[in-house]
Amino acid sequence: MKNPTRQSDRVDPVNEVGRIETRGIEPVPDRERRGRARQLFPVWLSSNLAYLYILLGGTLTVLGLSIGQAVLVLVAGNLFWVLVGLLAASGVPSGAPSSVVMRAMFGVRGNRVVGSGLGWLTAVGFGAINLSITAMAGLALLGVFGADTGSIWLQLLVLAVVGVATFAVSVYGHATILHLSKYFGVLLAVCLAILAAIVVSRADFSHLPAPPEHGTAAALLAGFTVIASGPVSWLTGADYARYLPRSESPAKAAWWTGFGGALPALVLGSIGVLAGTVVDMADPQTSMAAILPRWFYPVFLVAVLLGTLTNNVSTFYSSGLMLQAVGLRAPRARTVLLDAAVGFLLTAYMLMAPSFLTALNNILTLAVTYLGPVMAIYAVDLVRRRNRYDGPGLADIRSTSPFWFRNGVNWQGCWAFAAGTGAALLCASTTLWQGPVSVALGGVDLSAVVGPIVGGALYAVLYREPGRDRY
Repeated sequence: MKNPTRQSDRVDPVNEVGRIETRGIEPVPDRERRGRARQLFPVWLSSNLAYLYILLGGTLTVLGLSIGQAVLVLVAGNLFWVLVGLLAASGVPSGAPSSVVMRAMFGVRGNRVVGSGLGWLTAVGFGAINLSITAMAGLALLGVFGADTGSIWLQLLVLAVVGVATFAVSVYGHATILHLSKYFGVLLAVCLAILAAIVVSRADFSHLPAPPEHGTAAALLAGFTVIASGPVSWLTGADYARYLPRSESPAKAAWWTGFGGALPALVLGSIGVLAGTVVDMADPQTSMAAILPRWFYPVFLVAVLLGTLTNNVSTFYSSGLMLQAVGLRAPRARTVLLDAAVGFLLTAYMLMAPSFLTALNNILTLAVTYLGPVMAIYAVDLVRRRNRYDGPGLADIRSTSPFWFRNGVNWQGCWAFAAGTGAALLCASTTLWQGPVSVALGGVDLSAVVGPIVGGALYAVLYREPGRDRY
């Protein structure tokens, strides 16, 4: 009998579906690299057709922004998808996931903490958010049919079912995700188009919100940080582009990745804004029932279930890769099991929180304080290196690796990260933490702006040309 692990290592990653992917984080061999850059569009589109973006849009109305102000914030915050696309370009020459490419910025050991380490923690955190939303949608759907949604046993059962479905698909990896995304994307797009038509027809375009508690400027910047958390959380832009052949255009990979993520984020965020003009978007489980026809509400809940499922499949797929880059010696299919355990615990915590929306905003805002600088440093490194990443060199974790730097740490990248994150924390404003700069400015949150600028600019100054890396 053939070794199943070795057999799966030889599977064509694009055309073979239904096999458990066990290969680790070594570069994808040229013989297994297939497809075109445009195939990235349905992957990123379906992965982001999630109810979370509707909630984020609704958050803007809860903050007290008008429709015009909210749309402006939506566009500005989602400009970070440009950086996600830029990160995807690094996967084409390297054949490596972002968790490995970040060794060029932070070193083999430094990346275990700063890049992949924090990236894994964030991926699991966002996975828990989506699992929470999925569980609540599942409970609401059962409630439509008369189930006792207050039963703790039913809640645990729903969480277990959606969790198993998510992690099962994640284990099967890239080929299965690419295959299912085509069908999920079409189905979700149809459901969400109907949802958009209903919400637009019932929205109150003359809606005038109550003045924001801390002023309009503070509400605008708080909203910008929350919206930016969506694209900033995707430090994994290269994870799917790495399967493209070297001959494919990195610019096209960047375009289809960024466009595929930004389009649903903008559309769904706008739906959330408009829905917030007639219902209280602070209650994610039942708020939409007040605006939707009775016949469509169950369809909407099914769309929420499928959307968050596809989003989480991509999230946990990449988190498994990051956990490997941290140093866990296990196939990615097994790392997903650890993700599942941690994700379930975080999900249970979020479901028990007194205010889901407050807990959500706190997590998203704090995540931006360290993800923003990492993304900016990644982008600067890619530009300075002209996207010339050596995949085999990045995969080498020995002290002779060109990305070992000093004792396994690229201190230029780590110091830039520390400065950017420190500056962002000084400017952050949440119920858990408010930085002194935010206090001095009356609650204004500049973390999503200051962190990336400080981190990226300092790394640009400290960066050394390839060949002078060992110092």
